[in-house]
Amino acid sequence: MTLFVLAVFVVTYVGMAFGRLPGLRIDRTGIALVAAILMLASGVLDSAAVTGAIDFPTLFILFGLMILSAQFASAGFYDWCALRIARAGRSPTALLAVTVAVGGGLSAVLANDVVVFAMTPMLCAGLKGRGLDPRPYLIALAGAANAGSAATLIGNPQNIVIGQVGGLDFWRFIAACGIPALVALVLVFVTVTVVWRGKLTDGASKAFAELPEPELDRWQLGKAALATVALLAMFATSIPHEVGVLLIAGALLISRHLESRRMIAMVDWPLLLLFACLFAINFALGRTGLPGQAVDWLAASGLLPDRLAVLAPLSVIASNTIGNVPAVIMLLAVWHQPPEGALHGLALLSTLAGNLIIPGSLANIIVVERAHAVGVRLGFLEHARCGVPMTLISLAFACVWLWGTGLMPLR
Repeated sequence: MTLFVLAVFVVTYVGMAFGRLPGLRIDRTGIALVAAILMLASGVLDSAAVTGAIDFPTLFILFGLMILSAQFASAGFYDWCALRIARAGRSPTALLAVTVAVGGGLSAVLANDVVVFAMTPMLCAGLKGRGLDPRPYLIALAGAANAGSAATLIGNPQNIVIGQVGGLDFWRFIAACGIPALVALVLVFVTVTVVWRGKLTDGASKAFAELPEPELDRWQLGKAALATVALLAMFATSIPHEVGVLLIAGALLISRHLESRRMIAMVDWPLLLLFACLFAINFALGRTGLPGQAVDWLAASGLLPDRLAVLAPLSVIASNTIGNVPAVIMLLAVWHQPPEGALHGLALLSTLAGNLIIPGSLANIIVVERAHAVGVRLGFLEHARCGVPMTLISLAFACVWLWGTGLMPLR
């Protein structure tokens, strides 16, 4: 049975790396779901074990943040931001700076995947209408969304997992990761500006095709802003994070104007299902005893990722093969009670490493797919020309920061 579990586990994470299985139209969520079903059907796990393996507080936080983001989307806020960026009467370089600032800022409070999903189509339309090439702006949006999300515990899914597993404090996390995230945002802007120098203004025109003005519901936007402030205030109290997020989500679902069905339909259910299945699959592997043996071997060999010399290259490799979310879930399933500084380092480095190439983070993939749907093709090499330098430099600064502040040793 151990070989069966190991085989299912390996196939699952190969699927995470490639995004699908050869010859089949099954995505990451479908792969993880089938693997979890096989674990259940084979008797490796029973229903009680599956339920016990799932980290429901993490899923509750993700769900609540998606409801909060749905409130912003229903108010027309994301479309309004994207179109205002594209229509702003500024130079292309200034538009790039605004794209980075807005994308990074929103992603620090609202999950980065949701932000880029909502903003990409309208941003493409507005930039094309001005005669600008949307590709450098899309690279900047994805890079900024990843970099900005590294600053907080609720900026992206992997940080939420890390925060729940380690019981990390929200504001102490910002103190540990905020400065490197801000520096990474600056590096995103500088890198795209340098790599695309001379091309940002190609075809630029002040006149552009009229786009339908997105309706901005100021009342609903006010509710969303108030809910965000209330949520941040709750993080300063002893209320469990998942309870605070669910309270905010429940309050937003009570509305005279927005149907709760519409709000709930905007939740990324496939992502939540992916998380649940990965928790179950990793739990099944843990029952074989293999992960424990592997950790003991790493500890004896001095290769535990509690030092930057190990964690930094591991983050780059894992994030850009199986993806930063699956990598974090897998690592924390076998690495019990890591030190707090290592958890801060894992969150920061795994997130910034996701900017290297398109498969490195879900936010990158979403930007590429959403842009393709509106006729903008962003290629692998085009992204990598910016992604590689911005990632390596931001990771180098992050490592120096983590070492200099005493959060993690170098060796």
